[in-house]
Amino acid sequence: MSSEVLVGRFSIGDLIKAGAITAHKDGNFGSLYPRIDDFVDDGIPLLTAKVVSAGRIDFGAAQRLSQEKAIKLPYGFIRAGDVLLSHNATVGRVAVVPEFSGQAMIGTSLTYFRVDRSRLLPRYLACFFESRDFQNQLASVMGLSTRNQVPITAQRLLEVEVPSLTVQRQLSEFVGAVDDRITLLRETNATLEAIAQALFKSWFVDFDPVRAKAEGRQPEGMDATTAALFPDSFEESELGLVPKGWQRLAFTETVKVIGGGTPKTSVPEYWDGDIPWFSVVDAPAVTDVFVIDTVKHISVAGLNGSSTKLLPEGTTIISARGTVGRLALVGKDMAMNQSCYGLQGKAGDAYFTYFSTYRLVEDLKQRSHGSVFDTITTETMKGVQVIYPNASVIEAFEAFLRPFMRRIKENLRQAQTLTQLRDTLLPRLISGQLRLPDAEHAFEEVLA
Repeated sequence: MSSEVLVGRFSIGDLIKAGAITAHKDGNFGSLYPRIDDFVDDGIPLLTAKVVSAGRIDFGAAQRLSQEKAIKLPYGFIRAGDVLLSHNATVGRVAVVPEFSGQAMIGTSLTYFRVDRSRLLPRYLACFFESRDFQNQLASVMGLSTRNQVPITAQRLLEVEVPSLTVQRQLSEFVGAVDDRITLLRETNATLEAIAQALFKSWFVDFDPVRAKAEGRQPEGMDATTAALFPDSFEESELGLVPKGWQRLAFTETVKVIGGGTPKTSVPEYWDGDIPWFSVVDAPAVTDVFVIDTVKHISVAGLNGSSTKLLPEGTTIISARGTVGRLALVGKDMAMNQSCYGLQGKAGDAYFTYFSTYRLVEDLKQRSHGSVFDTITTETMKGVQVIYPNASVIEAFEAFLRPFMRRIKENLRQAQTLTQLRDTLLPRLISGQLRLPDAEHAFEEVLA
């Protein structure tokens, strides 16, 4: 292997020839690709693009491949320090494989890059893959095809800017610190979202406050004023025992359902305005909950010239056609396309409707139908029954959750700002146009 120092701009193919990238493989096993019956409950994780998000790998969410099948596959096993790139369907997600126990493999939607760390650092390569420079290269390749993919042969034509190892290390440490901050914000949001989910389940699924009062106990973690809002007994219903006085309603009786629309793409002035326009690609990760910006934007003229409507902050959006059941809580006034519904609580609530819908998603998905695409209709939602509490209980739930949800939204906003700033400054850092202390100062101002 050559020990020549590499500094400059090189194609991935050139870096492979030079030995800086020592392995470049995807998980395309052809006819050997695993079938449904090759997966087991306790096997080797087979990673796909779906488990790679925000620079992290969710090993727990991966399907497990049987040991018997795995040993028949000629390649695809990854190691700690490998850089993963999603290249099929969902293109451009990047992560460095952390230390992990046992074995793991990649599926057909991922490529791994293994590097000679004396010449190319994994964290730096991942940083460059996440940069606007490289993402634009990926987009250019996809623009030449009708398929949303960048095959491994095309990847080898893409270029990477390689600075000195010292600069790579400095940039890796700097971006690593920024990414750690982003990860901390998202982990905090995951904790806050779990608290909100647990509270909803306790009040409206398990009926813990009602159960406590029926047994003559004071509901835990609740002041007397809030406890007084709950009934102290149950009554029989078609859905089993429910709190006395609470109603059994069709889901559509508890929300106002709003349709979306798409302004004509043939009218330029309808687009590139200031109004975020939501489609399923904008659906946030569960721990983000809120959507505060979107890929595409429309103008006021586009809003007025189409069937789409302005959804106020606090509206729940559910994707209803094709990829059904993706949820978002509107964090900034926006519009949406016709493949979604907006849901507004008839009690004037935001969070109760969002978490109610979250609990109903699997039921709605199972009831979805369609000859070409899975579809959730208003009739689908009408067919789902819910136990609906008194308005005073919903108001108490909203008030209790408000500080948690505001914190989630603010954390998300800061994480997105840090990500955008990182992606903006990284090319200038790599090229030497921006000094590292200046970039560090810019991030300190965001965090202040």
